[in-house]
Amino acid sequence: MGKPVVGAQLYTVREYTKTLDGIKSSLDRVAEIGYQAVQLSGFGPVDAADVARALESAGLIVASTHTGWDRFLNDLDAVIDEHKLWGCEHPAIGGLPQTYYSLAGLEQFKQELIPVAERLAEAGMTFSYHNHNHEFARYDGKLWIERLYDDIGPEYLKAELDVYWVQAGGGDPAYYVAKYAGRQPLLHLKDMAITPERELRFAEVGEGNLNWGAILPAAKRAGVRWYLVEQDQCYGRDPFDSLAISYRNLKSWGLE
Repeated sequence: MGKPVVGAQLYTVREYTKTLDGIKSSLDRVAEIGYQAVQLSGFGPVDAADVARALESAGLIVASTHTGWDRFLNDLDAVIDEHKLWGCEHPAIGGLPQTYYSLAGLEQFKQELIPVAERLAEAGMTFSYHNHNHEFARYDGKLWIERLYDDIGPEYLKAELDVYWVQAGGGDPAYYVAKYAGRQPLLHLKDMAITPERELRFAEVGEGNLNWGAILPAAKRAGVRWYLVEQDQCYGRDPFDSLAISYRNLKSWGLE
């Protein structure tokens, strides 16, 4: 495994990535901040080859993507070709349709996933699942997310834990990062803040209340390669400024 790398999840700047020119500008701005890698998500309808050229021009690596589950099921050849074009080994999904969040839905996902994961493995790729907080609901006394990773082996499914959403689901991010050690090429970093009015807010990494002193050492021990910064909302702040704040804080802690 190579040196850990900090990347920017481009969903953070999705309002700027609807056209090819916007994507080019966004990639350049992310690279200027200091990021070496990106996760592709939230793009408008653009040609994959044009995106590859823009990435090369900006000098950025594609650590991962978020691609809709329907495309893995119905357009897998094209998905594989796109990821080969981008040099990306870790396609992922940002979540599943609501119908999968039941015991029957979990079994359906398992049956659908295995042939997809086998095809991806043949192409030299893994498949990762990104959580929100609803995966921490209990079904017959056990968390859906724990059933997910207990029922489907790491040869088919990797974990892309999102530390904010683990916390929002009532879990301990450092605990779950440690729990799934060895099957986490990717980790989503975002912070959680609270307003005086008791509103939970997304925050720049290091600007909220998550226990980074426990999370980051757990991630290092777990073998995480790609640390992906995402902020779903920036509350009036320029999202590129938010990405820059998170990057500076992580760099001050020895990650870049």
